[in-house]
Amino acid sequence: MGIFTSCCKPSATEVLTPDAETRRRQQAEAAERRQAEISSRGVKDPARVQRMQQRAEEMEKRERELEKGGGANLRWTSD
Repeated sequence: MGIFTSCCKPSATEVLTPDAETRRRQQAEAAERRQAEISSRGVKDPARVQRMQQRAEEMEKRERELEKGGGANLRWTSD
């Protein structure tokens, strides 16, 4: 039996493994694909989600600028 299975399996010299840099690149690409799939799971319109995130970031940035500048200069006047 050992002879039969040894002829079907490739030997260690026949198995081609990519070098370390190629393997790292492939793993990074696979991780990026998984992240993209996870972030888009359940989202019907990814462009809309991205626009909403950009708006939220802009609003946070404006709020930080207002806090940094001493707040809004709004005055309440009674007529």
